[in-house]
Amino acid sequence: MENNAYCNQSIMCSVTNCKHHNSTKDYCSLEAIKVGTHEANPTVCQCTDCQSFEAKCSCK
Repeated sequence: MENNAYCNQSIMCSVTNCKHHNSTKDYCSLEAIKVGTHEANPTVCQCTDCQSFEAKCSCK
């Protein structure tokens, strides 16, 4: 399993299939993330997305 050595303790993350996830500490390994929405008028948290998400590569 891929693990990023750095963890940004300002960005908690539980998305284990993200390329930027630090699995040993459940934090993001990026310095900053972009949060966006897939809705025209977001009203609940489910309408927001981490637009910095990248799927882990399963190829070796």
